[in-house]
Amino acid sequence: MRDLVEIGLGKTAQRGYHLDDIAIVPSRRTRDVDDVSTAWQLDAYQFKIPCVAHPSDATMSPQTAIDLGRLGGLGVLNVEGLWFRYEDPAKVLAELAELDDPERATSRLQEVYAEPIRPELIGERVEQIRDGGVTVAVRVSPQHTLQLAPVILDAGVDILVIQGTLVSAEHVTTTDQPLNLKEFIADLDLPVIVGGCTNYQTALHLMRTGAAGVIVGVGADEWSTTDMVLGIRVPMASAIADAAAARRDYLDETGGRYVHLIADGDLRTSGDIAKALGCGADAVMLGEPLSSSESAPAGGAWWHSAASHPKLPRGSFAVAGEPLGSLEKILYGPSDDPEGQLNLFGGLRRAMAKCGYRDLKEFQKVGLVLDR
Repeated sequence: MRDLVEIGLGKTAQRGYHLDDIAIVPSRRTRDVDDVSTAWQLDAYQFKIPCVAHPSDATMSPQTAIDLGRLGGLGVLNVEGLWFRYEDPAKVLAELAELDDPERATSRLQEVYAEPIRPELIGERVEQIRDGGVTVAVRVSPQHTLQLAPVILDAGVDILVIQGTLVSAEHVTTTDQPLNLKEFIADLDLPVIVGGCTNYQTALHLMRTGAAGVIVGVGADEWSTTDMVLGIRVPMASAIADAAAARRDYLDETGGRYVHLIADGDLRTSGDIAKALGCGADAVMLGEPLSSSESAPAGGAWWHSAASHPKLPRGSFAVAGEPLGSLEKILYGPSDDPEGQLNLFGGLRRAMAKCGYRDLKEFQKVGLVLDR
């Protein structure tokens, strides 16, 4: 039964739950941490950890995408980002890293992202990542997919990510040619990840397009302003659980086609990652946590992809702070932080072991409790 609350005469609202509202309940057994696997596979591509990088220029450059891939995750480079607008964006990123006025930062982001996209750079960046020996994934927005897809596909990417703040399977427009996701994906021979979405119906419709993965959430963290600008905020625990229900129904509908869920938002610690997977996600999309690594392109500054929108930015600028350690330390430790910001996937492994689960699919069955 849906948890509905009457907020006034003639209007009800569904009660939603954030990851902070829930906790994991251990089972009757525990397991040795060395017997636990955090391996994840999307289509033919295997990964050591269920980590997908948020495609922000603050965290992802060709080199950091390679570094993350070598450490077992999936780096995603934004085709509409600085690496595809400038031959060498190092000076721009260094300038952004020095900004200490968040109010001035938004207008500066809009200025540097006003530089046009240079399609010839797409092949160069893709080749650089491929030469690193890792899976190549790039992100494009739904608005620019039809325009940039031919160049992206010619460059030979392994995984295509079509990501916006919110993505639907059916976009209605009278002013332009809309992107028909189902027709577009059907013509491709590579896995496509689409999103974000926040509810059962949209998740189910996106799965029916043929997507290999669906991004759940709008990337909301303390720096996201989507709720203030658009009034949209769906708590992550509820969004993941609803999408997991859609995946189950789609699995039955298709006789066994499994679509992966990637949680994006409200993820800061190893405990948040564990709870997102416990709600039904297959992997997590990390942004701000990766910006704290010593190799982050923006030197510790953080902004969402939507923060530079020329007309309606939806994200504050986080001024650069001291790095927490190397990318490897953030992912695998060792940790000297008692609050779960380091050794993120070591923390996940230990949570799985404490609850007696040996792999990620089993861990999705873990018990949960409301504790707020």
